[in-house]
This record gives sequence, C-alpha cells and structure tokens, in this order.
Amino acid sequence: MDILQTITQEFSLKPEHVNNIVALLDDGNTIPFIARYRKELTGHIDDQVLRELSDRLTYLRNLEERKGEVERSITEQGKMTDEIKQALEAAVTLTEVEDIYRPYKQKKKTRATIAAAKGLTPLADIMLAQEIKEGSAEDIAKEYINEELGVKTAKEALAGAMDIVAERVSDDAELRKKLRNIFMRNGEISSKLVKTDDDGAKVYENYADYSEPVADIKNHRILAINRGEKEGYLRVKLGIDKAFGGRVCMAAFVKEGSIFTPYVEAACADAYERLIAPSIEREVRNTLTDAANEQAIKMFEVNLRPLLMQPPIRDKVTLGWDPAYRTGCKLAVVDETGKVLDKTVIYPTMPQNKVEEGKAVVRKLIAKYGVQVISIGNGTASKESEIIVSDLVREYNGKVAYMVVSEAGASVYSASKLGAEEFPDYDVSERSAVSIARRLQDPLAELIKIDPKSIGVGQYQHDMPENRLDSVLKGVMEDCVNKVGADLNTASVSLLSYISGLNTSVAKNIVAYREEHGKFKSRKELLKVSKLGEKAFTQCAGFMRIPGAKNILDNTGVHPESYEGTEKLLALFGYTDKDVENGNLGELKDKIKAYGTKRVCEETGLGAETLNDIVTELLKPGRDVRDSLPKPMLRADLMDINDLVPGMKIKGTVRNVTDFGAFIDIGVHQDGLVHVSEISDRFVRHPSEVLKVGDVVDATVISVDVRKKRIGLSLKSKPVINK
Repeated sequence: MDILQTITQEFSLKPEHVNNIVALLDDGNTIPFIARYRKELTGHIDDQVLRELSDRLTYLRNLEERKGEVERSITEQGKMTDEIKQALEAAVTLTEVEDIYRPYKQKKKTRATIAAAKGLTPLADIMLAQEIKEGSAEDIAKEYINEELGVKTAKEALAGAMDIVAERVSDDAELRKKLRNIFMRNGEISSKLVKTDDDGAKVYENYADYSEPVADIKNHRILAINRGEKEGYLRVKLGIDKAFGGRVCMAAFVKEGSIFTPYVEAACADAYERLIAPSIEREVRNTLTDAANEQAIKMFEVNLRPLLMQPPIRDKVTLGWDPAYRTGCKLAVVDETGKVLDKTVIYPTMPQNKVEEGKAVVRKLIAKYGVQVISIGNGTASKESEIIVSDLVREYNGKVAYMVVSEAGASVYSASKLGAEEFPDYDVSERSAVSIARRLQDPLAELIKIDPKSIGVGQYQHDMPENRLDSVLKGVMEDCVNKVGADLNTASVSLLSYISGLNTSVAKNIVAYREEHGKFKSRKELLKVSKLGEKAFTQCAGFMRIPGAKNILDNTGVHPESYEGTEKLLALFGYTDKDVENGNLGELKDKIKAYGTKRVCEETGLGAETLNDIVTELLKPGRDVRDSLPKPMLRADLMDINDLVPGMKIKGTVRNVTDFGAFIDIGVHQDGLVHVSEISDRFVRHPSEVLKVGDVVDATVISVDVRKKRIGLSLKSKPVINK
C-alpha cells in the first residue's frame, strides 16, 4: 500500500501537500504550529483536518507494520503462497489482515488441534475434498483408528476430522468477510431486561423487550444497551437466522455427490453455530461500539470546542457563588484579572434559610468591591440561589447582572493537586467558588485546568475508551489554547502546558523564570528558560503574547521567523511601529492589492498565506479571536417552570448538543430540550449542523410537564404547540 497516495485520495488533497504534512509531522512539528505557520506547505488545511490526517496516517502505518509481521510469521512456517501475499497486499483494514492470519496463528488447545494431534488431518483433507463418490465413509475412517493416540472407532475418527473441517471453515477469510457483511446488513440486535429488582431498571425500560435491525440502530442506543448490559440489567444478542448462516457456510464448502458431503454439511453447521456466529457477533458489536464511541467522542469534541472558546466577560469584578444547602453557599469575589479579593459563606438556603442575612452580605461585597456580575454554579441548591440573586440584582437597575454557569469539573479542580497548589489555604468549596467566578471571566483559562472528561458536555463519556477520548479532547484543548494564544506574563502553568511545543515541565520553568526575573520583555527571552531550546521556541513563540512589549509584534500572532519580512512590508509602504500601535494601517490591504500581492511576496520574502495572516494581525495587534463571537447572555431576572406556557417565546443558551437534540438554558433551572425534529424548518440530519454550545437562540415553548420537570422547545418559525 502506498500510504501517501491513499491519504491523498481519501482527503482529496494535492500530493505535494500530503508529502509536506507527513514530513512536518515526522519532524516533530505540532499540529497547531503546522496549521498556523506552514500554510504554504499544507494548502491552508485547518487543525481539525490535520488531526484526522495524523490519526489516519498512524492507522495505515500500524496496518503496514502488522502486514509485515503476519507475512514474516507465515513465511517462517513455510506456508506463504502468492495468493496469501496478494491478499495481504490488498487488505485495507486490520480486521482483514487478522482474518488472513487466523489459519496460521498459534492456537490454544481446541477440538481441532486435539484431533490433529491424533493424526486425523489427512482424513479431514479427504473429507473436505469430497472427491470420493462411492463406498462408505466409515470404511475409510477405519484406517485412522489408533488406540495409542486415542482414536478407538471409525465414528471417533470421523468426528475428529469434522472438528478439523469446522475450524478450517471458521478460519476462511473470505467466508468471514461475507458473513460479517451479512450481519451488518441483515442482522438484528435485541435486548431483554433481566434485572428488575431496583430503581436502576427504570433507566432501561425502553430496552426491556427491544429489537432493531443492525443497519438501523442509532449510535446512542448502542451505548445505552452496552451500559445496561455492563450493569447487569440487560441481556443483549446480535445475529442472523441460524439456518441461513449455516447455508452460507455450506455454499462455500459443500460439494454434492460425495460420500463425505453430509459430514461437511454437518461440520459447516457446527462451524457456524459454535465458532463463527459467536465470533462474528463479538466483532460486529465491537464495530458498532467503536462507531458509537467515535460519534460520542466527536460530539464531546463538537461541544467542548465552543465551550472553551466562549468570549470572556472582560474587565468586570465578579462574585462567584457556589450553591449548597447544609454547608452554606460559598462566595468569592475576584477582580478583573481573576485575583481573589474576598471570600465568605452565607446560609440563605435550607435548613437555615437566612435569606435576608445572605442578601445583606452580598450587598456589602457589591458596595465594597464594585461587583458587576455574579456567577452562580448550576449544582445543588442552584435554583434557590438563583431566585435569591435575581431578586437581589433588581435593586441595582441593570448595574449588576448574573449568569448561571456549569460547575461541572469545579469540584474536581478544587480537590486536585493543582487546586491545592494554587490556593493552599482555602478549603475545597472555597476554591470551587473562585473557579466558578473565573470560568465566567475567562472560560478557557479556567476550564483548561480541569480534566476535559469532567466538563460535562458529552454523552456516555465514562464508557468511552479512555486513551482515545483523552487524545481527542486534549487535541481540542490544544487547538483552542493556541488559537487564542497565551499572555506570557500572566498565563498559568495549566494554560502554558497546552501551548505548541511545550509540556508541563517546561511550562513550570517559564513560570519559575517569570517569578525570579520579572515580566518577560520579549519573546526571545524565552530562550533563557531552562529546557526550552530552539526547536521548542520555534513551535511556541508565535502563540505567546506580551502586551506592552517594546516590539509590538511580540503581542501579535506574527511568528518571530517572519519579523524581518514584516518589517520589510511596513517599510515598503512607509509605515512604522507607531502606525501599527495606533491603528493607522487602514489602507494597507488596498496598497498591497494595488502593488500586486505576488510582487509584495517577492520583495518581503513572505508566502501569500503568511502575508495575509500578518496583515490581519497588524490591523488588530493583540486581538483575541473570541471577541468576534456572540457574547454570553447575562440575566437580571428568573422564571419558574410554572411560569411557562406553551406558545411562549423565550431566549436561551445552548448548553449541550447530543445526537437526538440540544438542551437549552432558558433561565428556568431545568434546561429545555429541542428535539432534532424541532431545530429547523429544513431537514436536519444532526443537531450539530445547526447548533453549538454557547449559541444564544430564540425558542418557542411547545410543551411543559411540571411533574416530570420536562420542557419541550422548538426553534421552528411555525412550531406545533402542545396545549
């Protein structure tokens, strides 16, 4: 297999771009660096496609390596043929390679290996050939009676030979491939509820007596069934009609008219029922599970990216409110930079219900520190806390607002080693209040401290293959951090560790250097940091920002390798650093167009893609890509679910997107569900085509079930209202 050619075709890319990408990856360049600073070499491919290409490259290389191992093993056994070699070369999946290798793999003790040890392989060969038309099979089998080896009768000899034939049928790669396809196209998956003696069984009521064609089953149902089976509530089966499966095996091996035909037919039926069907069932279920896992991981990725990229609430003193009942609500006030100014505890919720006392404390904090926004965690006692806060902020006539934020992962961070290092004198709940405040001020900087699996925007994340989920989610976090960049003089170790080319150890060294020598004055100073060499500098420098640096380019996404070309560009059109600083480059694009882009590139030594990126940075030095996104929706009031009426128009924020719909925060504590069928007037195959986490939407209430606390919403222009 020509791996580069395969990737070129699969990704519809130019061969030279694929060659360059693979060379860059092999040379140790990171995906954010390649995506941002090597566009001329890659054809301007974004980071998500690069990650998919990198994953595919790894798979294909592993495939070729496994083919080599299988070929060497079969060759060492002296069994390699041109046919096997061609089959290996043609194999495009690891499953196909393992099918080819199956007959030659060292087997554990099986009925077939026991029969072979008794000298019955020649009889199995005769039986499978089915060339003898006359006589008695038992008479031929008598020749293989050998009491020393344990074959006492012709009947035993025939049974042993049939075991060998059954295993050969089971090991046939083409037959397995055919049956696997039949299982996928025509198989049925079913489940039965087998454990009903506790409340957990209610979760799986939909699967109590359930069946569905394999070809039709949705990914989220696969994950639900798997979890029910793992927890002991469901018994799950997958298969095709047993008689049909046996006939497929017979069609491949049975020849009519031989005295051994009935024996081969019986061996085929045995092979299917005892060996093939259980094996194919496992393989198909694994295939379905892998696909469902990938889809769930993809949804986690799709949800996590916009959550991390939510615009920060800048320059506002924020009060973080960590709700609770018995232990009280923990409050923490942080300034515009996230520095903690004060912390305390109030008890406005059950059982103490000291509402007025709690409000008085909050009023003092607002007056003392100029609190402008309150960030409320959405956990236990959130509803009661929100009622109190919404009532309180009305007193300030719009000068104070609030927002309920997801506190998923806040407790994980608070109890972590990182949380303890950051706030050694705070208890867990106090750290949580600080985290809740900061995740409103700068979601990326705060959420980056938390294991992404704990952020709570996925489905079945705890059932996913851990290494794969970690790899994908850390890739998302890396992409987001590098898109935004990091302030070299304020960024935490957690944030810096996701910058291209860095790891936690080097990030700690950067912070240690900063603490010892004071603020970084230039990007070049990074080279003085312990264990940060030229290679790491090349990878990370462009993603670092130094506000107020002597060289204004140090506060942009312009890479130091392009400083000389950038200076030539400015000089070419008579601009200075002061013009960049004062925003006096409004005509730069027009001047480049008039002069000729190709000519500018030749005279500055910059590539066309790089030139375009540099111009964007020069026009808005120090820009944050998140500022162009819709701002989070702050609230100054609250409704109760009892206030909702079908037909009511309401504004909300998308909190989670799933395969079947999206959950919308409409300020009623319970999120409303927009089913995929209610997302748009046009047909929508998947909710993520239209919605992403953080989107602010105008919805219509179509149903309200107060008892079950369920709210149905629609985003259609003319929804059907359920009165």
